Amino acid sequence: MLSKKVRVSDALSGKETGSNIRIQGWVRSVRPQKDNLFLHVNDGSSLKPLQVVASSHLNTRDLTFGCAVDITGTLEKSINKRQNVELHAQHIKVVGECNPVDFPFKIKERHSLEYVRQFPHLRCRTNAFSSLLRIRSEATTAIQSFFRDNGYVQIHTPVITSNDCEGAGELFQVEVRSDLLYDPNPHFFSVPAYLTVSAQLHLEVMAGAFSAVYTFGPTFRAENSQSRRHLAEFYMVEAEIAFTESLDDLMKVMEDLFKAATEHVLSCCAEDVELFHKYIAPGNRAIDILKSSSQNFTFSTEWGCDLQTEHEKFLVKHCGNVPVFVINYPYELKPFYARDNQDQPNHTAAAVDLLVPGVGELCGGSLREERLELLSQRLARAGLEDTHAWYLQLREFGSVPHGGFGMGFERYLQCILGLHNIKDVIPFARFSHSCLL
Repeated sequence: MLSKKVRVSDALSGKETGSNIRIQGWVRSVRPQKDNLFLHVNDGSSLKPLQVVASSHLNTRDLTFGCAVDITGTLEKSINKRQNVELHAQHIKVVGECNPVDFPFKIKERHSLEYVRQFPHLRCRTNAFSSLLRIRSEATTAIQSFFRDNGYVQIHTPVITSNDCEGAGELFQVEVRSDLLYDPNPHFFSVPAYLTVSAQLHLEVMAGAFSAVYTFGPTFRAENSQSRRHLAEFYMVEAEIAFTESLDDLMKVMEDLFKAATEHVLSCCAEDVELFHKYIAPGNRAIDILKSSSQNFTFSTEWGCDLQTEHEKFLVKHCGNVPVFVINYPYELKPFYARDNQDQPNHTAAAVDLLVPGVGELCGGSLREERLELLSQRLARAGLEDTHAWYLQLREFGSVPHGGFGMGFERYLQCILGLHNIKDVIPFARFSHSCLL
């Protein structure tokens, strides 16, 4: 009889109970007994593993923690209250051996994030990092869905560019190997080329034809830092909106994006998020804060009761550090594209940052300077009028008031999971003096 191949998450759902199934994955634990053999097997589709029960005669020396297996058997209801179903194995094949002595992760040890970080090629085998990657995948889906559902057009912006959008000079220059040059010109392109630090200027181009655009891709900063806050390569969500003259419009999109993505993650990855909140970055549960307070509430503060307005207000007051928008920064601190508020005596730009607890700046944005004369003067003062002539030309042909923002994806994950080190929320961390796979 041909066995149906299923994922561990599907097997755990119980839909295939009574069926002959096949699973492929990695052994998370091995418990041999006199007559029976118990395995926990996971394939990355869920935090929970599937328990496999087999006759002891199926046990072999190479069936160890960390090995890859291919198992067929019947999925049955379990008599153990810890799981609903278990796989009664008829055949176990070890596909890839794993020496548990040499394997850096041990079966009964809870390894710190600092220790796990030493093994970028193996850390996806740990519960914490596999949970992180599932959360990251669902958060990506949620962000894409938010923009699609709200009428944004996705733009694939270039990774190689001549623009230093942020103006900080922290750029990776792209050069051709000297032995491949065919002429004395050291540049492959007509001008020096760099890895992008922001897609904003390219999105502004597209905002001249589409009312709302976004991109979601890698960004690079050549910051010589190994701190917990810095990466050389990370992901940015950037959006640009045409026909807007208000920072309130930008702030609403930022807030709605944050809420939509977080609601989706909490809905689809509840167990994975709980792993971080309970074991890796534990914090106070809201209900515990309410119960320990001396405040007299009209409504109950027991677990299972819905939070009322009085509870929400108390929690905000208790925490004291909630997401907050900061607007209208000093004009000279902002790049050339930020719109001049033309206010006195405190000369400001129409810029906004969303600050969140534990991370700091999560989103940064501004209205863009659409007035040709003011933009020309600003570029001239910065010595950029020649290299940005094309940018000025955008203001000559059907220009409209517009604005946009960027959100650091890794910082978003840090915020919702409570992780302090940004290197723990990206599959392969790139930073100053790090080893590259």
